[in-house]
Amino acid sequence: MNETLITLLITALLILATVTPYFRRLRKKEAVAKKKFQELQVTGLHEASTMHPHIDITNCIGCGGCVKACPEENVLAIISGKATLIHGAKCVGHGMCAEACPVNAIELIMAKPGRSADLPLIDENYETSVKGIFIVGELGGIGLIKNAVTQGKRAVEFITATSTQHNAEYDVAIVGAGPAGLAAALTAKHNNLKHIIFEQSDIGGTILHYPRAKVVMTSPVELPIWGKLKLTEVSKETLLDVWQKIIAKASLDIHVNEKVLEVEHTDGYFTVATPNRKITTQKIVLALGRRGTPRKLGVPGEELSKVSYRLIDASTYNNQQVLVIGGGDSAVEAAVGLAIQKNNTVTLSYRGAEFSRIKERNRKHLEEFTERKKINVIFNSQVKEILDTSVTLTTPTGELQLPNDYVFIFAGGELPFEFLKKIGISMQRQEVQ
Repeated sequence: MNETLITLLITALLILATVTPYFRRLRKKEAVAKKKFQELQVTGLHEASTMHPHIDITNCIGCGGCVKACPEENVLAIISGKATLIHGAKCVGHGMCAEACPVNAIELIMAKPGRSADLPLIDENYETSVKGIFIVGELGGIGLIKNAVTQGKRAVEFITATSTQHNAEYDVAIVGAGPAGLAAALTAKHNNLKHIIFEQSDIGGTILHYPRAKVVMTSPVELPIWGKLKLTEVSKETLLDVWQKIIAKASLDIHVNEKVLEVEHTDGYFTVATPNRKITTQKIVLALGRRGTPRKLGVPGEELSKVSYRLIDASTYNNQQVLVIGGGDSAVEAAVGLAIQKNNTVTLSYRGAEFSRIKERNRKHLEEFTERKKINVIFNSQVKEILDTSVTLTTPTGELQLPNDYVFIFAGGELPFEFLKKIGISMQRQEVQ
């Protein structure tokens, strides 16, 4: 009997010796995650603005498989025994979390939790309600580079397979020179379709002003003419350089800084109008990007790759001189998020004399960080010029030159949905619980 008791005690001690450290580590991780979640709630970055995981907590078993599977890191965490989306703004819709969940408690959805999103109606070939017009990439609900490339390729492959004789100048006109648009153009070139590409800003689309320092691609993608694109975690500058080489090799017909203003459907083909020309085309592929056209300042240097119009991952910016421009909640939240990071010098420039349209929560946070000298707010100021290592502001007391590594502009923008409705493309409202 004594031997049995001793055996049980030893077994219990061994279990405790193994389990106790495990639960301590678990509690420590959860405490870190909770702190991170609270910080992100301050900056507004806990909410997702594009495709992201929705977790059914009634089915979630808290195994942590989704957390380990996510290549972005710190997007998901286990809090109170359940998977929790803590850094929604960082998520770009890889979908690996959903694949890793053993109980199917995760699905990918669009828009913010508790809200709804307008998305264009498209079929399995990415064709809209207007026959002959296709939508690919982020505008159709996909924000991942690999998925955008795949959609661009498949849409043009379908166009090639269903193409008929016509009197238009082009077989396909592509609007947007981001990953989806460029993949569509490469496929068109490969299939001997006469194509033209219009880009309202510069080559790269969303990547050109990607709102974080690194771009993550979870697996290689196959591009016509070029071959396999084998990149994992790269800087956006490196990725843009690769795209330029791909464009040069394929000799794509791209017209940059040329925004499409009108699309009309007559006589079995489309007429596409820009400020510089009118062309006719049998098919159109729209790869515009879901966030629309950011309102630009129109100053020298704004085309530099260090300039972004959105911030989704403040943690990738440390030991940097950062300028945030704007007077709304997005600008204030970005400034606070950057100020939280290690050794950043953050300046917030606003053309007005005071912040009159921000939430009270953001006002309090800004006052706190200003008092701690973590954020320098300059009212009645405007950007005059952006240089490689500095920015020049005009202020009531004269010009001010600031050392600078990154610029974030929050001046509003024009969403593409009115353009789509004007063309006649039907939209659907996706409700998110």
